[in-house]
Amino acid sequence: MNVQVLGCSGGIGQGLRTTSLLVDGDILIDAGTGVGDLTLAQMSTISHVFLTHAHLDHIAFLPLLLDAVLGKREQPVTVHALPETIASLDAHIFNGKIWPDFNRIPTPEQPLLQYSPLVVGDMVEIDGRRITALPANHGVPAVGYVIDGGAGSLAFTGDTTSCEEFWRALNQVGNLRHLVIETSFTNAEIALALISHHYCPLLLLNGLDQLHSRPQVWITHLKPGEGEAIMQEIDAARHPLVPKALQHGQVLNV
Repeated sequence: MNVQVLGCSGGIGQGLRTTSLLVDGDILIDAGTGVGDLTLAQMSTISHVFLTHAHLDHIAFLPLLLDAVLGKREQPVTVHALPETIASLDAHIFNGKIWPDFNRIPTPEQPLLQYSPLVVGDMVEIDGRRITALPANHGVPAVGYVIDGGAGSLAFTGDTTSCEEFWRALNQVGNLRHLVIETSFTNAEIALALISHHYCPLLLLNGLDQLHSRPQVWITHLKPGEGEAIMQEIDAARHPLVPKALQHGQVLNV
């Protein structure tokens, strides 16, 4: 199982793309601006999109993706998400005002977009890969995911701050190879991290201390202009898991 990092920034700027991971060419985890770097042929092969939450940096290119592949697919694209996330998409994006309602286009009987609601703990199996929704603690309803290819698993927190339920769930994963975890702010901004439900290095390291396994830890969602300072604070702690910054274009083999 290959996971390509289409975007891993906490914001935009030259060379920066917001959150999106491409699994084996046919599954997206979030649909940030990194989706725009795919070719039309690559976009046409995406059949499933798993959203962590409804914030714009994680869904921004889902409407444009659907528009690009309209008429180029025989089967709909299935969006898996919390009911609250689906309700936000329906009300604020695919409402016929901001963007066409692809849940009814080209016809209500055969739409391009179909929704598949899920809740924490639900598992979806797609061609031998099992994607399970994990707990998260964010400012809007949110989940993370663990993607199990059989030989190994990759976990992705989505946007979150401290969440004991997440660590308990992750400690049940016996073949965890990679953990992609957000850290958006420096320690000096811990109050902002707590208010906005994100991690800073101090909160991150407290969470990693609860992890029983030893996956490679990748830091994502670094705020533009603050990435170097955040990683310096993480490196200075000399945590035994040695977290590294995730890179745009990186491919993780699971």
